[in-house]
Amino acid sequence: MERVPNGRRRPRSWLGGVVAVLAAGALSVGGMGGVAQAADINVAKNAGFESGLANWSCSGGSGAVVGAPVRSGAGALKGTPAGQDNARCSQSVAVQPNSTYTLSAWVQGGYAYLGASGTGTTDVSTWTPGESAWKQLTTTFRTGASTRAVTVYTHGWYGQSAYLVDDVSVFGPDGGGGGDPDPQAPGTPAGLGVGAVTSSSVALSWNAVSGATGYNIYRDGTKVQTATGTSATVTGLAAATSYQFQVSATNAVGESAKSAAVSGRTSPGGGDPGGPAVPRHALTGYWQNFNNGATVQKLRDVQAQYDIIAVAFADSTATPGEIVFNLSSALGYSGVAEFKSDIAAKKAAGKSVIISVGGELGNVTINSDASATAFANSAYALMQEYGFNGIDIDLEHGINSTYMTKALRQLSAKAGSGMVLTMAPQTIDMQNTGTEYFKTALAVKDILTVVNMQHYNSGSMLGCDGQVYSQGSVDFLTALACIQLEGGLDPSQVGIGVPASTRGAGSGYVSPTIVNNALSCLTRGTNCGNFKPSKTYPSLRGAMTWSTNWDATAGNAWSNAVGPHVHALP
Repeated sequence: MERVPNGRRRPRSWLGGVVAVLAAGALSVGGMGGVAQAADINVAKNAGFESGLANWSCSGGSGAVVGAPVRSGAGALKGTPAGQDNARCSQSVAVQPNSTYTLSAWVQGGYAYLGASGTGTTDVSTWTPGESAWKQLTTTFRTGASTRAVTVYTHGWYGQSAYLVDDVSVFGPDGGGGGDPDPQAPGTPAGLGVGAVTSSSVALSWNAVSGATGYNIYRDGTKVQTATGTSATVTGLAAATSYQFQVSATNAVGESAKSAAVSGRTSPGGGDPGGPAVPRHALTGYWQNFNNGATVQKLRDVQAQYDIIAVAFADSTATPGEIVFNLSSALGYSGVAEFKSDIAAKKAAGKSVIISVGGELGNVTINSDASATAFANSAYALMQEYGFNGIDIDLEHGINSTYMTKALRQLSAKAGSGMVLTMAPQTIDMQNTGTEYFKTALAVKDILTVVNMQHYNSGSMLGCDGQVYSQGSVDFLTALACIQLEGGLDPSQVGIGVPASTRGAGSGYVSPTIVNNALSCLTRGTNCGNFKPSKTYPSLRGAMTWSTNWDATAGNAWSNAVGPHVHALP
């Protein structure tokens, strides 16, 4: 972290230094007390936000420390104005009276202000209306005759976007509080683990180290690459081969010791994501990467009955078709490494963990060759980084079957035959084989795992017999599923999607008993309502619910009842 302007101390005149020494000596000889002149330092504490918000106070919880973007080090302040709160963050610094200080900080993003109050003379501030790159704000102030503390602050502006601050400096005489300690080499990384593997690569992740600006990755004792974040994929490996991996942390001071070694083995070939096979009859549950009032779960808390866990949701970017994943801070994870460890543990327990794209509020546009390629590349990157087994398509704002098919086939070619591909269309999307969703499902039938249509938040719909059915009944579930079963999908590619509780959807909740009756009707021809299919479909894949969190809120009643029934289907 930069501690002083231009990285060096302000020079003192040689004559002034001699006078100060002689004067101090004369006072000492005469037996009189005296105060030596204080050295110029950066008197701000935690000036680079390497220790979170320590020493800083932000209004209304408006400030947070982020790992990117940063100007230097591993942290920067992000202030987010909201309503009448301009996201003011401040700290009190110890100063000398009758002294001049240079106040500076690097800022980025929305409107950003930097100032000092309580100087005892003229309070100062400076600002910028928003910057796309880091810009340094600088001003000076002089303290009054009795001033021993000054408040330095930064804030944004009402109704404007968030701003970022890094490398704050209040440079002048030491007021007695000192500055930040000299930087140290970072500690040794912990939590190194292996994620997704292919025939030629191994994905690694580890816990962040305070003060680290980068990491070195070692394969069998030899440094092979570097990383700025807490994950990396080592490529160029031989198929079906075991390797030892270690990682060290680095900063401007030096490098830490290497971490404990972990072993990773590449797959035999083909780029298979390395996950377990989906069982003949499977229970799918969506896991919420946000807090909307349902029980907050870490991935490890997802109920054991679920065979496919869809992580909801990936986020779109400004690049058409591109997706990223941002782990919510509301879930209590210490970092991404812990989340990745949870994914690996679920996979080790025989579960498939996939990334879901879309949802009610999400929208990813794939309507060109470029956007299809961007989707495939970014989705595969997430599979490599986090260890996801595959992807779920839950786009509820329309899709283009031509380019969605291209995107999924490109992704399948990268990920291999083990990729899990699921879809969760709305009822209107699967009324006939001419809809864009249905056309996509048929076009990727050879790589499709299951379509779990949402039998909820729906109006009345036609069944495969041409009759109209209302949601909330066995007939609604079976007659609409029949359209897919008779429209070209294999029974193993059809599942029934319902809410886990009355709070899980706006409408369409049915009891677990009705779900089980519908499954029995389709697979065995028993417990049907008024609609009874002309034949049975014993290999029907199973059922899906939104969400594992709402299931937990309702005491796991849904998975405890439907899960065993699904797993006991013929």
